[in-house]
Amino acid sequence: MAWVSLIVAGFLEVCWAVGLKYTNGFKRPLPSVLTITAIVASMYLLATATKSLPIGTAYAVWVGIGAFGTAIVGMVLFEEPATPARIGFLMLLLTSIVGLKAST
Repeated sequence: MAWVSLIVAGFLEVCWAVGLKYTNGFKRPLPSVLTITAIVASMYLLATATKSLPIGTAYAVWVGIGAFGTAIVGMVLFEEPATPARIGFLMLLLTSIVGLKAST
């Protein structure tokens, strides 16, 4: 169950990171409320996961899911560059996330 909480927390991190773009510096009420809700939920689930997972592993996986997902969403929604090097480094990040899960 801890891994499920951690993965959902990572996806919520993607949501709030992308949501920051839509808040316009927290000047838009609805995107701001949704972003803050995602932040709180993500942190809560991360804290829940750390009850039974090593903090270093949990935090690294959480950040990795967030970074990977946010980069992909940025490429898709915001037309950020999808260069071969960027894709390659994202694959290395994904490999690291899976490796941390496998070694715990």
